[in-house]
Amino acid sequence: PHGDMAIYDSLVRMAQDFVMRYPLIDGQGNFGSIDGDAPAAMRYTEARLTPLAMEMLEDLEIDTVKFIPNYDETRSEPTVLPSKFPDLICNGSSGIAVGMATNIPTHNLGEVVEALLSLIDDPELDEELLELIKGPDFPTGGIIYGRRGIIEAYKTGKGKIILKARANIETEKGGKQAIIVTEIPYQVNKSSLLERIAERVREKQLEGISDLRDESDREGMRIVIELKRETQPEIVLNQLFKQTQMQETYGVIMLALVDGQPKILTLKEILTHFIDHRHNVITRRTKFDLKKAEEKAHILEGLKICLDNIDAIIKLIKGSKTPQEAKENLMKKYQLSEIQAQAILDMTLRRLTNLEREKIEQDYLDTIKLIAELKGILESKTQRMKIIKDELTELKKKYADERRTEIKVEEEEE
Repeated sequence: PHGDMAIYDSLVRMAQDFVMRYPLIDGQGNFGSIDGDAPAAMRYTEARLTPLAMEMLEDLEIDTVKFIPNYDETRSEPTVLPSKFPDLICNGSSGIAVGMATNIPTHNLGEVVEALLSLIDDPELDEELLELIKGPDFPTGGIIYGRRGIIEAYKTGKGKIILKARANIETEKGGKQAIIVTEIPYQVNKSSLLERIAERVREKQLEGISDLRDESDREGMRIVIELKRETQPEIVLNQLFKQTQMQETYGVIMLALVDGQPKILTLKEILTHFIDHRHNVITRRTKFDLKKAEEKAHILEGLKICLDNIDAIIKLIKGSKTPQEAKENLMKKYQLSEIQAQAILDMTLRRLTNLEREKIEQDYLDTIKLIAELKGILESKTQRMKIIKDELTELKKKYADERRTEIKVEEEEE
């Protein structure tokens, strides 16, 4: 309904590793940069899903989620993805609507999985979750100062986080000192930051800076701020934090749609909703698998009856004038359903061999065993929760990585 531009912009964002903590699109070509460069037109780029995005779509085709008609009712679309990956909390979200806004920060998958596993084991957990998820983990790294804002955001759904660039003071050749910036706050445009620093130097608001260079390359970010001799680097660094986007306040608003209603959620509520969602997906998936297994067992039962009475059945089929009459005679004589009778008529002659008979009997035993397992899962919430835990543990093993954003606790908070 919004044309293809909205689609391409969304796709580009999902490929940008400086925006998404865990990119969902593997892009080839120019997908923009942290300097604010625009991506190439869609005819110049290629895209495919990342393995993590595939985890979000797994089991979509087996009735795990509700489907509704799309905007012009020509197709149907899922109301939500069956996602094994907790995308909302790991990749965050930002957006505005009439009278409301959301700004959920990105988080570390490993920490989120540990919190989910603990919450499954003990749904009463609350304060302990704040120890397992230490705080946001931004794709661009940086340093969060203080935990007060984090704790407030996690407990109420709203809070303010102070995020600073990672900067070190180094001595260059010739004894000159320089401030080297290797990480900047999330969603800060690097080019704009450099322009802002240069502007403050020109206006004589920032003293002691002799040169400013961007030495960033494919290996990573490196902004070099050369200082004049006799300048105190710590003073210049504090001025940079105060006057430029090297320090930002990130306002957290954890607003999400719950059953179609916008709601501000605490950290525990977001995690609980994800567990409930996975529980629902696994229940629906098990019901679908059970239905398929029961249908298969029903057909196999008919084939077994056929093999036990093969000579009489062949004679009955040969004596029938039409396939429809043969089907009706089979149903009447052997109390078969229409599906079973049709399966017998569709049988190939090779299935009458001893080996094929053994295969049918073994297949039947395996299917009966599977039905018992699936019924066991549907009857036991503990088993369903164990499946969620196993899938989350596997997800962590495959995709979790180290934290990028450091959290520094202020002295008065200790």
